[in-house]
Amino acid sequence: MTLHTLSEHEIFATFLALALLLSGAYVCGKLMEAIKAPKVVGEIMGGMLFGGTFLYHFFPSLIESVFQCYAEEGKVLNLFYQLGLVFLMFSSGFNTCIDIDRKNIKIISCVFTGATILPMAAAIPFAGLFQEHFIGETGGRISFLLVFIIGVAITSIPVISKIFFDMGVMNTAFTNTVLTVSTFQDLCLWILLNVATRMATTGQVNLPDMLLVIAFTLGMFVAAKLIADHLHHGYRAKIKATDFYTVSFVALLLISAILHRFGINIMYSAFLTGYIVKAVSQSDPEAEGRMEAVANFSFSLFVPIYFALVGIQLNLIHNVSLGRFAVFFVIAFGLEAIGTVLMLLFTDLKKQVIVNFAVTMNARGGPGIVLATVAYSYQIISVEFFTVLILTTMLSSLIAGYWLRYQQKKDDSIFMELTK
Repeated sequence: MTLHTLSEHEIFATFLALALLLSGAYVCGKLMEAIKAPKVVGEIMGGMLFGGTFLYHFFPSLIESVFQCYAEEGKVLNLFYQLGLVFLMFSSGFNTCIDIDRKNIKIISCVFTGATILPMAAAIPFAGLFQEHFIGETGGRISFLLVFIIGVAITSIPVISKIFFDMGVMNTAFTNTVLTVSTFQDLCLWILLNVATRMATTGQVNLPDMLLVIAFTLGMFVAAKLIADHLHHGYRAKIKATDFYTVSFVALLLISAILHRFGINIMYSAFLTGYIVKAVSQSDPEAEGRMEAVANFSFSLFVPIYFALVGIQLNLIHNVSLGRFAVFFVIAFGLEAIGTVLMLLFTDLKKQVIVNFAVTMNARGGPGIVLATVAYSYQIISVEFFTVLILTTMLSSLIAGYWLRYQQKKDDSIFMELTK
């Protein structure tokens, strides 16, 4: 068997493209951090520097000589794009904790209903207004509708966690509630996205098939949760770091490949694998540190390149209507905020805390970007809706970050004392 390889010139061009993307993501990410904004926004902007919004618009030949130097360069860069997505979801799965505080269950239920179920239901009538411009080539009406309502309701665990960590308010009553609700919310929305991609792949709406995919994906996570709850100790033998990494990566690649045969997309497979690795290694005191090392490496290389490659595909000059973006943003932000406020009126939370929940649950961050990129790769949505979802993610994350810091300056106890 003979394996074909790239020429030295093609390898050089690929390395140069990756270096530029990583440099742009790093510099712009640092600039965002300097103004207390989410780093992910800067990483996307770092990719936009080389896309149709900026350099490619003015110097198309120069940019093509780097990012489209040879016929297959797009596929090579896409491999890094997919690795970024996989490791982002793998790390998210490992850091997912489903543990409901029974004392707080009413607030959790109200936030989940208000930030997930109500806005998704309320968004359905608006989908038809955008369908002509937002639907993709292979997107059916139902698969497009699913992506549309997910885009309205999704919340970012990584971005919210980073904001809370930077503010020094992790493990408060407010942050624990937000992260618990976001975990359940993202799980439900990933399942719906998996259904949408399944429909786009098969090209038909098959209700029994849809129900089977939902049952299978939910069942996989429930099974992993039950295993985690009953293992108690996980493996007991002390293993070397290299063995831990190798076995984890084999599981990640193998499970993703196997589940693909059952119609489960790579994003959900990676998320599930991360959760399984956490369940199996829960008694290993070194496991968390090792996974943190994996996350640090991934978030230093693959994930910034992933976000930069998202940014390079954005063309704010030709591929988006600012009017439709503004309308969609107001609808998405408004429905999630209103739904959250309405449900929390049934609790004894302070008015300002209710408003904080409404704004915080609107931070779409990484999951919003994953939604956009996955739906666009399956051609469920058009390039315009892809751009609108990315812009909505960036703006909503900025608003949430600045709002929470403003609230902390006004009253530094607002995240600890929630009730009247």
